[in-house]
Amino acid sequence: MRQSRAVRKATGANLRSAVHRARPLSRAGVLERMFTFAFSKLVYPQIWEDPVVDMRALEIGPGHEVVAIASGGCNVLSYLTANPAGVTAVDLNGAHIALGKLKICALQNLPDYDTFFRFFGRADARANIAVYDRLLRDKLDPETRSYWDRRRAFGRRRIGLFARNFYRHGLLGHFLGAGHALAKLHGIDPSVILEARTLEDQRRLYEERLAPIFEKPMVRWMMKQPASLYGLGIPPAQYKALAADSPSGIGAVLSQRVERLACDFALADNYFAWQAFGRRYAPGPDPSLPPYLQRDHFDAVRARVGRVRYVQRTFTAALREEGAARFDRFVLLDAQDWMNDADLTGLWTEITRTARPGARVIFRTAADERLLPGRVPEAILGRWRYEEAASRAFGQQDRSSIYGAFHLYTLKDTL
Repeated sequence: MRQSRAVRKATGANLRSAVHRARPLSRAGVLERMFTFAFSKLVYPQIWEDPVVDMRALEIGPGHEVVAIASGGCNVLSYLTANPAGVTAVDLNGAHIALGKLKICALQNLPDYDTFFRFFGRADARANIAVYDRLLRDKLDPETRSYWDRRRAFGRRRIGLFARNFYRHGLLGHFLGAGHALAKLHGIDPSVILEARTLEDQRRLYEERLAPIFEKPMVRWMMKQPASLYGLGIPPAQYKALAADSPSGIGAVLSQRVERLACDFALADNYFAWQAFGRRYAPGPDPSLPPYLQRDHFDAVRARVGRVRYVQRTFTAALREEGAARFDRFVLLDAQDWMNDADLTGLWTEITRTARPGARVIFRTAADERLLPGRVPEAILGRWRYEEAASRAFGQQDRSSIYGAFHLYTLKDTL
């Protein structure tokens, strides 16, 4: 248990360094500290960036070294389908590290795809706990084993979440559950969208049955409270950027993002919509899934999973520990929305130092903004080319639908 406390302490220190900017007793400071408290536990049972779009933009190939923020680990493992030489998974949060290491252990030790999918795809069977005790527990490192063995409310071990639909837990899972409960209080069931069979049905059901929720006074009030979006992993600074993305305010932005998730992509090909509106992956023999969970990729992901290593650091600190020209591909998720100018400069200094020729960097922003020009010195940012047209195209393909923009930078050939 001492090791588990050490992980929690490291998580707290990393989050404070990344988020805290304002005086503790100011309104902004209180909101920041509320966020770090919420974010210190498991946040994302599933990562909320589209790995298929990531891999198109990154053009990962054999020999490439990838470094990525880990989050729930879905993308890190999905990148293995592109056969990179290695993937370094970095995260502030010890819970995300423990989840990633559990997935690695499962890939290495579970007997077949069906057992693996039951554990991480359905994540709701008592048999998963027996499998953990028999095949996984003793293969985990002490810190990870301590995390999953830790007893929670009513004396249940944390690993028991995989018998009760793991995707309904974590900060994001609870946020989605609260959203469903709030909608049902107003006579609206978000899962109704899953009855659609065509894009036309999706649009009709959204406009008739889901859109009215955004006009409810209580919902409008809640959306104006920054703390209400902590379940999406949105800290106060990112909330401000998100709210500024529309002249009509935060409510208009959020309704537009939900509309896109509900209407712009076929449900049969969008597991993000199933998680948002159904709080699970789709049933049936051939559901939409992250690449690492797809049957056709199982053998390749299992064979390559030893190429993944996890590091609990800030992204900048992790890069400082690496040698020059170490990585070909960088995945920052939306972490830069949290950062001030000094943080961004420090990050891009290390990215540039550790980038190999032809390197690519991808990230997302809550708002539809460039973010970096004028904030990172030209001596650093000028080494990189912003791929504007490609960025717009990839953003339009992103099935997760919650971000304002997708961004791709490529390292220029010459200084």
